[in-house]
Amino acid sequence: MNAVEPGPPRQRPEFRRRLPGLLLLLLVVALATSSAGPLAASGVGSSPDSDSPIGQQLQGLWRSPVTAAELRPFAAPPSPWGAGHRGVDLGPLTAGATIRAPADGHVSFAGVVVDRPVLSIDHGSGYLSSFEPVEGSLEVGDMVSAGDPVGTLAPGRGHCTAPCLHWGVRLHGEYVNPLLLTGDVEPSVLLPLSER
Repeated sequence: MNAVEPGPPRQRPEFRRRLPGLLLLLLVVALATSSAGPLAASGVGSSPDSDSPIGQQLQGLWRSPVTAAELRPFAAPPSPWGAGHRGVDLGPLTAGATIRAPADGHVSFAGVVVDRPVLSIDHGSGYLSSFEPVEGSLEVGDMVSAGDPVGTLAPGRGHCTAPCLHWGVRLHGEYVNPLLLTGDVEPSVLLPLSER
C-alpha cells in the first residue's frame, strides 16, 4: 500500500469567494484614512502639491465665467482617452454673451480647434481653463484678472442644443470639475462600506 503524503491545507471556497470584497474594503479604508485630500478620493485627479491649493482653499475664489445654469455636468472619463464630459456646459446663452475670466492668469491659447474658436487661460500652479466657442481679440501672453471680459460666445458653433459655453479646467494635465473651484459643488468623500 502506498502512503499518501498530506498536502497543504485546502482553502475553503467561501473564503475565496469573499477575498475580492475584502481586498476592496481594505483599499477603500486606506483611501478614506489617507492624507491625500478630498479630491483624490473624489476621482477628479491626484492630490495637488502644497503650492497648489484646491478644494476648500480655493472654493469661492474663482468665479463662473458667465451667469447661467449648468446644462450638462462634469463627468470624469474612466481613462485618459475614455468617454466623458471634461467640463461643464453653462447656458442657455445668447450669441455674443460676454465671457469673463474665472481667475487671474494669462492667455495660453486663442484660436480654432477643429471647427470651434477656443480660448485657454493659464492660471498658474498647474491650473488651465479652456472655453468654447469663444471669440475675442486677446492674444497669447495677454494678462487677465478675475472678472475681466475675455471674449464673447460665438454664434452657432457649440455642441449644446441651445447656445452654451463649455468650460473645462485641468490641474497638472488632469481634468477637474470647474464648479469645485467656484464653490458651486462640494468634493465627494469616500465612506467605508458596511459589512453585509
